[in-house]
Amino acid sequence: MANKIPRTQARERDPKVRATNFEEVCFGYSPNEATLESTRCIQCKNPRCVAACPVSVKIPQFIQCVKENRFADAAKAIAADSSLPAVCGRVCPQESQCEGACVLGVKGEPVNIGKLERFVGDWAMDNNVETVKKTNPNGKHVAIIGSGPAGLACATDLAKFGYYVKIFEALHKPGGVLEYGIPEFRLPKERVVKREIDNVRKLGVEIETDVVVGRTVTVDGLMDDEKFDAVFIGSGAGLPKFMGIPGENFNGVVSANEFLTRANLMKAYDSDYDTPIYVGSNVAVVGGGNVAMDAARTAKRLGANVSIVYRRSEKELPARAEEVHHAKEEGIDFKMLTNPTTILGNDIGWVTGLRCVRMELGEPDASGRRSPVELKDSEFDFPTDVVIMALGTSPNPLIKDTTPGLESNKRGCIVANEQGATTRPGIFAGGDAVSGAATVILAMGAGRAAAKAIDEYVKLKS
Repeated sequence: MANKIPRTQARERDPKVRATNFEEVCFGYSPNEATLESTRCIQCKNPRCVAACPVSVKIPQFIQCVKENRFADAAKAIAADSSLPAVCGRVCPQESQCEGACVLGVKGEPVNIGKLERFVGDWAMDNNVETVKKTNPNGKHVAIIGSGPAGLACATDLAKFGYYVKIFEALHKPGGVLEYGIPEFRLPKERVVKREIDNVRKLGVEIETDVVVGRTVTVDGLMDDEKFDAVFIGSGAGLPKFMGIPGENFNGVVSANEFLTRANLMKAYDSDYDTPIYVGSNVAVVGGGNVAMDAARTAKRLGANVSIVYRRSEKELPARAEEVHHAKEEGIDFKMLTNPTTILGNDIGWVTGLRCVRMELGEPDASGRRSPVELKDSEFDFPTDVVIMALGTSPNPLIKDTTPGLESNKRGCIVANEQGATTRPGIFAGGDAVSGAATVILAMGAGRAAAKAIDEYVKLKS
C-alpha cells in the first residue's frame, strides 16, 4: 500500500555550519526522492488537499505527473493556479493547509506536498519549461500597486485573461515581502524569487519600480490621467508595531521589518556590501511568529548571541514548527513566558538591557489562546545591546489617505469584500493591505479572487 511507505525527508545543512552563513537550509528533493514521495499519494477521489489550498492547486494531478517522471507536465499543472511554485514550496504553511488536510495524516504522516511543489518549481526553472503562454490582448489596462504575492498572483491571472498589466512597486526591486521580508537562507533571491518574477514578466506584465503610489502618483491619477480600467491595491502591510514601553527610542531598538529589509535588500549578509546594519553582541527578539524566527536566525548569522522573548509558552508560538525547530538547532535561546516592560539604556542613548517580568497562562482569550498573566514580584533584567520588535505589522495609510472614498477599518486595513471589491468602483484590494499581516499563499489567493472580479467588472463596464 502506498500509505505504508515512510515519508521522504528532505536533506538539510548541518545546523552548526548553516548558522554561520546564508546558504539555503534545505537542499530539496532529488528526482528520485521526489518520485518516491509521490508514490505515497493515494489519489483521493475528493482531494481535501485541494480544498485546503488557498489557490486551489491541482495537487493530485501534479503529484501523479511526478510519479510518472513527467516533471514538465507537473509544472504546467501547478502553473494553472499558481505563479510562484518554487516560492510556495518553501514558505507556505503546508502543515495547516494542504498537508494538514491530507488523509494520510489521520493515522500517519501526510504526503510532503510542499517539498514536491518546490521540486517541480525548481526543476521547471532549471530546465526552462514554458508553463504558460501569452494571451492575445483584449485592449484593456489594469494597474497593480505592489509587486508582492497578491500583486503577482493578480497580475498573472489578468495577463492570462488578455489584459495589459502594469505593476507599480515602491522599492527598487520587485517581490515585496518575498524580496525584503524573508531571509536568503529560507528563500534565495536570485535563484528563486527573481526567476519566478521573470516568468510573470514573460506573460507581458510590466513592472515599474521606485513608484510610491500616494506620492509619485495617486490611485485617481492612474484611473483618470493614465486611463487604467481598474486598479488593484496589493501594497501589503509594512508599518511595524511597537510595544509602547519606556526606552523604545534608544539606539539599538529596531522593527523586524527594518532589520530584515536591510539584511535582504541591502545584502547585509554579503561581506562585499557596506550595509548600515548593527547587530551588537547580544540580541533580543520580541515576538513568536515566523518574522521573529527570521529576524533571530538572521541576527545569529550576522554574529550575535540571540534570544527570543515571548510572553506565552512554546505551545502557543504562532511560528511554524519547522522554523522553531530550525532556530533551536541553530542555537537560538527561547525565553518563554517572559514579557518586556522596559528597555534599558546608557547615558549616550544606546540599549544596554531588557527588563522583563515572568508570566503564567490564564484563561483563553477571544482567539482561544490562553491569556498570559503577570507573576507578582518576578521582574528581572538581562543584558542586550539590540532589541528587535517582531510584533506584527499594519498597512501603511498613505494610499488610503490619498484616495477619497476608499474605506478602511480601525486597524488601517482597506475594506474589501471576498472578491476584493472596495468602496470605490473600479478599485480592488487584497492580501495584507486588506487582511493585515498574513501568509504568502493567502495573499496569492486574494490576488486571484480579485483578478476574476476585475475581469467581470471591466466586461460589465464595457
